[in-house]
Amino acid sequence: MITMAGLILLVQALALFMATPMEINEMQAFEDPTQVSHSIYYIGLILAFTVLVLIAIKKNMTWLISLFIYFAVLSTLYYVFFALLTLFPSLAGLEVLVSTLLSAGLTVLLYKYPEWYVIDIVGICIASGVSALLGISMSVIPVVVLLLLLAIYDALSVYKTKHMITLAEGVMDLKLPILFVIPKQRGYSFLKENFAEGEKREAFFMGLGDAVMPTLLVVSASIFMENGGPITYPVLGAMLGTLAGYFALSILVMKGKPQAGLPFLNSGAILGFFAGVFVSGSAIM
Repeated sequence: MITMAGLILLVQALALFMATPMEINEMQAFEDPTQVSHSIYYIGLILAFTVLVLIAIKKNMTWLISLFIYFAVLSTLYYVFFALLTLFPSLAGLEVLVSTLLSAGLTVLLYKYPEWYVIDIVGICIASGVSALLGISMSVIPVVVLLLLLAIYDALSVYKTKHMITLAEGVMDLKLPILFVIPKQRGYSFLKENFAEGEKREAFFMGLGDAVMPTLLVVSASIFMENGGPITYPVLGAMLGTLAGYFALSILVMKGKPQAGLPFLNSGAILGFFAGVFVSGSAIM
């Protein structure tokens, strides 16, 4: 569980690092980052994707899910590598070619050999890249609204409708790279993991979204806050708040029942952020 917390911190640190080159290269998704409507837009996309995945699982069209996920992985890795390569003047003019080769190679490796450490490495790249891209695209208020809406949605989908549990189990059977995997013992193989109902899990699992969503606030605070920067009180508060929410979540997870992660992680990030704002006296932009 401590290792998983370390992965969250690593994602947040890398997202902060990648935010600057992505902002310089104008990779923002929106021209006006202050519009709260962007939050509604992303909620709509998430709901639409959830419906499509549930239909694909029911219709036994899991190949369609796999195709979409691997395309998303390839695209995200390209943006990540492109942003990082722009930091090296010696590679000027070669960013597109090298980024394409690296992202394609890593995606093929992931498809051919989705062992847990390959999935985790790719997961770190994807989670930090998506967090940086969305974090520089939305200012603090839209991000806070998005995190609150997602926390409510996650709670309803896990505890009320339970469709998120169905979705997670269906996707995990495909062994797709949309989660972090931490083995409980040496010699573990994700390729041999049995996801049949009632079988004991030999590893801890956490969806990439649980790392991405609170990290949006970390990145947004570093970019859009007055007197912003990589490490300020609001940024540090959001990071520490995420960890506090994670450990509260872990206590319940250890009891063996599925739990909605975002209510804990998002609320921790938001409370920590506002605590940092209070301490620093910074203005929210």
